[in-house]
Amino acid sequence: MTKTIHNQNKIVTPPASAYFIEKNLDVVVQHTLSVLVDNEAGVLARVIGLFSGRGYNIESLTVSETEHEKHLSRITIISKGTPKVLEQIKRQLERMVPVHRVVDLTLVAHSKGHEKPLERELALVKVAAVGEHRVESLRLAEAFGAIVTDATTEHFIFEITGRQQKVEQFISIISPLGLVEVCRTGIAAMNRGPEGM
Repeated sequence: MTKTIHNQNKIVTPPASAYFIEKNLDVVVQHTLSVLVDNEAGVLARVIGLFSGRGYNIESLTVSETEHEKHLSRITIISKGTPKVLEQIKRQLERMVPVHRVVDLTLVAHSKGHEKPLERELALVKVAAVGEHRVESLRLAEAFGAIVTDATTEHFIFEITGRQQKVEQFISIISPLGLVEVCRTGIAAMNRGPEGM
């Protein structure tokens, strides 16, 4: 008779021999990391290399200089991986010379009782529509809080800002009305509360 023993994230099943073989079933989770770095050539490539070297995709990446006097940039990375691998990446990022600070915004949000950090994305959405589709495009844009940043008698370019799900929903709903192209910034994220990074 075979018994299965459940031990946290591991399932241990006794084989035919007297020894147990452990199978590690670490779950893949999505985390948002904020990395403060020197604004210099090659830093972004080194940061990205840590993820690609382990075979993990970066779901979203934004970077911009945030402290001009100190020449510091903030990189916001959203990636999926096991908690163990994400922790290893965070520790290796902290050891890099041009990196000043690494914060796992997801863990900080969880410690404050929030599901996620505050996340926003901006998208430019071009729609070529005439007649009734043109009127419907304007109605949808108003409902989603998108603004018209460019327009002719043949097209609109809408600017929409919000949570990633809101941006994706707007794009999917407006697609049948004449969607031409989309440009998205990627997610910028910050934790709630008075404390800084």
